[in-house]
Amino acid sequence: MARARDIPGLHAELSYREAAARTVAVRAQEVFEHAENVLDTSEIERVHDMRVASRRLRAVLEIYEPCFPRKALRDVLDDVKALADALGERRDPDVHLAAMEKLAATLPESLRPGVELLAERQRARQAAGNALLAPELEDMERTDLRGRLEALADAAEAAAG
Repeated sequence: MARARDIPGLHAELSYREAAARTVAVRAQEVFEHAENVLDTSEIERVHDMRVASRRLRAVLEIYEPCFPRKALRDVLDDVKALADALGERRDPDVHLAAMEKLAATLPESLRPGVELLAERQRARQAAGNALLAPELEDMERTDLRGRLEALADAAEAAAG
């Protein structure tokens, strides 16, 4: 799992708004860093890392809520929540498939077809998760989520000013 990056220049003397601006900027960047190839089912850690990053971003948006314009925050937060939910739908079958692979390795050959049948169902769920996630990733680009997050951070920094 990708560790959360330290926030450069974050210290106790910063104003709440300055801390908000810096923290949101870094947490948003972490989400977008994991977006490349996130639909690749052979790279299950990427979806996990992006999901964790999206949850961290959601948390800091909620923590620093008073620092941002209300309407802009609501719209961004709704999009981050939808993205996190879609990432979760894709991640859950990944976890189950990994567990089934470990289990199958411990079972006698005669029992493995049953595990494979269950694994096929999880692969179908994985594909369905990707079908939910792909439009969220497209919306993220189409609605310029990155730019809107940068605008929130800029607004907090300007208000601190």
